[in-house]
Amino acid sequence: MAGLIDALEIKRKSYFEFEGAPFVCLDVEVSKPTARGGQTLVRLKMRNLLTRAVFDKTFKASEKFKEPDLDMIEATFLYADPSGYHFMDQTTFETLTLSRETLGDDRLLLADNLPVQIQRFNGSPIGVQLPPHVELVVATTEPGVRGDTASGGVTKPAVLETGLEIRVPLFIKEGEKVRVHTETREFAGRA
Repeated sequence: MAGLIDALEIKRKSYFEFEGAPFVCLDVEVSKPTARGGQTLVRLKMRNLLTRAVFDKTFKASEKFKEPDLDMIEATFLYADPSGYHFMDQTTFETLTLSRETLGDDRLLLADNLPVQIQRFNGSPIGVQLPPHVELVVATTEPGVRGDTASGGVTKPAVLETGLEIRVPLFIKEGEKVRVHTETREFAGRA
């Protein structure tokens, strides 16, 4: 049986259930009262793991939430086709398929054989937990022009093999492998 979590115990990146859906906490702000008799309030920035919607909500510190029936499966990305994105469960070696809608923009960070964790809620796959960085090949980018740095803009746009567009330093060329931070979708160095 899942336990109960107080609103005050919820920290950044923790999971909880609210109104029958699983959520992950993106940010927490606790406001303590200054006057006697005031209530401590917890403001949560949270993401619904089913709809991917993000919103802020304020709760009383004493409110309780259920722990969601979430489990993580170690998997590897295999390939994508019109029916969806296919992953191999690393323990049972079964193929799991997630739809384009379920993955959202995370699909632009999937490279062949990328190890991920698939989140399941009540037994159904609902999303993917990506590693902190992924390595992708630069498909197209403009060549860096000497002297472009005078304006202070030392980056240029680049489209990666998955279709993701990021800003990269001028010295990066087409065909190079770069590391991308999965949370911010920013350049994190050469691979």
